[in-house]
Amino acid sequence: MFKIQILNKISKIGLDVFDKGNYDISENQTAPDAVIVRSASMLETELGANTKAVVRAGAGTNNIPSDKYAAQGIVVFNTPGANANAVKEMVLLGLLISSRKVADAIDWAKTLKGKGGEVPKLVEKGKSNFTGPEVYGKKLGVIGLGAIGVPVANAAVSLGMEVYGYDPGISIKKAWRLSPSVQSIKDKQKLYEECDYITLHLPFTNDSKEMINSKILASMKDGARVLNFSRGELVNNKDMIKALKDKKISAYVVDFPTDELIGVPGVIAIPHLGASTPESEDNCAVMGAEQLIDFLENGNITNSVNFPNASMNRNGGTRVCVIHKNIAAMVSQITTVFSAAGINIEDMLNKSRGEYAYTMLDIAGELAPALIPEIEKIENVINVRVV
Repeated sequence: MFKIQILNKISKIGLDVFDKGNYDISENQTAPDAVIVRSASMLETELGANTKAVVRAGAGTNNIPSDKYAAQGIVVFNTPGANANAVKEMVLLGLLISSRKVADAIDWAKTLKGKGGEVPKLVEKGKSNFTGPEVYGKKLGVIGLGAIGVPVANAAVSLGMEVYGYDPGISIKKAWRLSPSVQSIKDKQKLYEECDYITLHLPFTNDSKEMINSKILASMKDGARVLNFSRGELVNNKDMIKALKDKKISAYVVDFPTDELIGVPGVIAIPHLGASTPESEDNCAVMGAEQLIDFLENGNITNSVNFPNASMNRNGGTRVCVIHKNIAAMVSQITTVFSAAGINIEDMLNKSRGEYAYTMLDIAGELAPALIPEIEKIENVINVRVV
């Protein structure tokens, strides 16, 4: 029986995917085979040798030390696209409220409570303080055309916007889903200079850290509006606050409030609501559960952030999964153990990602337990698992 530890409240629909006769799921597991987490920080969490996987029921994995776990042979999964519609809807909301000053207007309307019959006149007199432009016909720049960026771009086209997209690494699958009306931009600097609205949809990495800074803000169109529903660290907050104060930027919609941003004129701080819908939580939990089951029971890896994706139909009685360093002659050393024991390999798959690799081998019949240590003692083999 597999032991699964959950670190946050996980959707019941997702947990119901597991066969309770084969999976023991609880918050208190001393030596879990896998961990399912949403937003809880695992940055200081030490996992034992028995743990094989961590599943993030969501897209971002900044709360998980993926590199550290990779060195231990722990596969970290996420669920890209499962919350895409929820975030897309929130981005469209952000797009509209960044223009029409709806949030400020609602707050102001609350101050009219108790004015009695004067309210209608006060409303008509005060509404001019909250005017803003329509999005129709305006230019939107979408940086990152992935699971969220593509539907955002397509929806903006439907709103009558002129949409520009930047993503040098866009997948063929995502490109096919992109509206032909979205104009591809190879130089994102052009996007900064020409667009009325810019929305960020890319992961936080060392390369993307504070990509929106004083230099970039200065190059933007006067009065541009910036939306950030990806990660707060993509934007230099101090530089953004100055750009708002100088009226260079009209509005900054951010789903990741910080103390320095709250209350700043022009900042619309949303308390991380992008994926906070019951549908999104259900979708992420179901997707994460299905990926975890396929890994634990079949060794297949789908949507890992620290190991290569690797899936193979079963073609034998036993499957052996080996996580190892991505260096020369590893596969030949592994297969030599089988050939020396007179075992025929029915099928094999080897995939690599950065400094790590993953090899799956299907063999006829069962594997003699004594052969597992033979594989494990090969230099640069991290772990071996039989499924």
